[in-house]
Amino acid sequence: MVEKQDASHEVNAEVVKSDAVQLEVVNVREGAFGAHGTGDTSGFGGLTQPVIMPGAAQKPYGGWYDEVADKLATLTPPDAIEKIVVHNGEITFFIRRHALLETVTHLRNDPALRFEFCSSLSGVHFPHETDRELHVAIHLLSMTHNRRIRVEVVAPDSDPHIPSIVSIYPTADWHERETYDFFGIIFDGHPALTRIMMPDDWPGHPQRKDYPLGGIPVEFKGGTIPAPDQRRSYS
Repeated sequence: MVEKQDASHEVNAEVVKSDAVQLEVVNVREGAFGAHGTGDTSGFGGLTQPVIMPGAAQKPYGGWYDEVADKLATLTPPDAIEKIVVHNGEITFFIRRHALLETVTHLRNDPALRFEFCSSLSGVHFPHETDRELHVAIHLLSMTHNRRIRVEVVAPDSDPHIPSIVSIYPTADWHERETYDFFGIIFDGHPALTRIMMPDDWPGHPQRKDYPLGGIPVEFKGGTIPAPDQRRSYS
């Protein structure tokens, strides 16, 4: 007797497979937790894992994403939008930094867009992404149309300058100060770009991935645990 699979396993002929997604490999990690030369006999020391960033998506993006992308393309200079990424159900507009202020102004003011509220702005450090090491992610909300998008801007370590958007979105004020404090990204035009978490004379920017761990020794039941930067290195 031949058993048949239930209907949930049947292939729907009407389903159209999407095109392959372009990916960008920015680094390759080797070994378990990045450890090298530890005498590991488990086999995990031989792991090789690429660090992959989602690449540019191809139209149609789906739903209202195309409406926003098409409208923004008519309002900004041809080179303003570097790429558009659709990943995990979210859309990200990579905007070149020289066009950031003009772009967010259109995003806020145009009746078809109306992204009135900047809900967050934060930084990310990708030390292996050459000439694009510093990223700023800006999350915008349209209360008029009930839509959310992400605007992302990149800058190299050698020139960590990005225009401030405080004049367009005042809520970005302390967000930009925190990002400057922790990542060293300089927001040109910010009304008072000072540290917000660390002391004014603090050296460096603690959330960069090349920042030393630091720390102090800790006593525990008569024993002393070394500071993190003096323990076993995983790099």
